[in-house]
Amino acid sequence: MAWIDLSPILSPIRWAVVGAAATRLYMPERYTRDLDVAVRFEDALATRKKLSDAKLVHEGELSIGGSTWRTPDGQIIDIIEGHEAWWTNALNEAQTNRDAQGLPILPLRYLVLMKFQSGRVQDIADVTRMLGQADDNALNNIRSLFKQFAPNDLADLESLITLGKLER
Repeated sequence: MAWIDLSPILSPIRWAVVGAAATRLYMPERYTRDLDVAVRFEDALATRKKLSDAKLVHEGELSIGGSTWRTPDGQIIDIIEGHEAWWTNALNEAQTNRDAQGLPILPLRYLVLMKFQSGRVQDIADVTRMLGQADDNALNNIRSLFKQFAPNDLADLESLITLGKLER
């Protein structure tokens, strides 16, 4: 699936693909109807202005914090506003973590943390599939991030790693 590259629209704001389109870098691609993108909460107003100036149409607000936009060719983009302390580092690292299309993708450890914290069933399914594909080095990086930002969830992470390996 091909998606709009928001780089020329959002520059110099740091952004990254975070939803199903991001998971294709870490597991087999699955269908999605929208492009989920994250920016720092501090950049939310500037992001909204840039999208509006580029003739994207504001479709509404997200219950999780953020907004939905429609491109002139009809693509739907959800802009998620990241509040947690780790977002700055995650978005900076995403700039050199590109998919085959060239889009900045949230690095695996941050994507797992974000999807895990969302608690949605589809996100947990994505997490187990990505963990099942991950090598030992990637898993250790994920564990390290969880130790720092979600230490109470380490046992659940280990369960998901086990499930992902079994599924693979």
